[in-house]
Amino acid sequence: MRTSTIRRVGTGAAAVALMSVAACSGGGGASGTEGKPAGGVAKASPVTALKQVQQKTGTAQSARIEGTSKVGDSVSMKQSGAIGWADGLTGSLKITYTGGTMAEAMKQGGSNGSMQARYFKNEYYANMGDAFAANIGGKHWIRYAYKDLAQLGGPAGDVLKEQLQNSTPEQGVKALLAAGDLKKVGQEDVRGVSATHYSGTVDVAELTTKGTALDAEQIAALKKQLEAAGVTTQTVDIWVDENDLLVKKSERGETALGPVNSTVLYSDYGTKVSVEKPPVDDTVDFQELMKKQ
Repeated sequence: MRTSTIRRVGTGAAAVALMSVAACSGGGGASGTEGKPAGGVAKASPVTALKQVQQKTGTAQSARIEGTSKVGDSVSMKQSGAIGWADGLTGSLKITYTGGTMAEAMKQGGSNGSMQARYFKNEYYANMGDAFAANIGGKHWIRYAYKDLAQLGGPAGDVLKEQLQNSTPEQGVKALLAAGDLKKVGQEDVRGVSATHYSGTVDVAELTTKGTALDAEQIAALKKQLEAAGVTTQTVDIWVDENDLLVKKSERGETALGPVNSTVLYSDYGTKVSVEKPPVDDTVDFQELMKKQ
């Protein structure tokens, strides 16, 4: 396998795994727990209801997820697994590339189109499969330290690092609270469950505290995160069940890489999340891999 292909696949795996968990969490950055948990969000005003959802979902600490994501012509994928956020991000996802230039790069690297990703507080691991391992000394797993990725990310690196270490599903709710056109759409069915649908659009260039439910500090942090990701506009739709928990989230936006679309379904809140680090002798560090190549 050519050096350029190995490098492209290695960095591509990093980007896809990061985008996958970001899509599942709905953005990044720690947030406060405003409001008190209470049922019946369908009867409350949109802002009051979403603050309750943000708090209730944020304190649930774990959930199972299923989702799909697409970024321009670069990446099309689906992901499933379980994540926890009691003390930083933990969990395991199966990521399958379904199209785009990234999928082609993975095929060139010998991938069958699927990858296992394991997330921890300060790092994550990606299993690249047998064909890729045959070209890097027989090791299947690549370790990515968030601090290393922060350095590679340049000005946006620290934002990315914070986003990964503080990812929770309630961040999507936070983004929706920043929308000046936040509205309650109505009751809809999500996999057999009656859910309240809310929608709103965030224009990064016009993002201010005026017309939003966030304070100046929260708006500044959100704007920084979206700008670092190259997002110019973002439309967020969420569906909430009778227990004030997020059951579905859809995001559409414009970025420097083209239009982004992601949809994530949440279930089994409070599920046990147990994940182990791969064997050391079957793991290569991303920085070491890049130096060798």
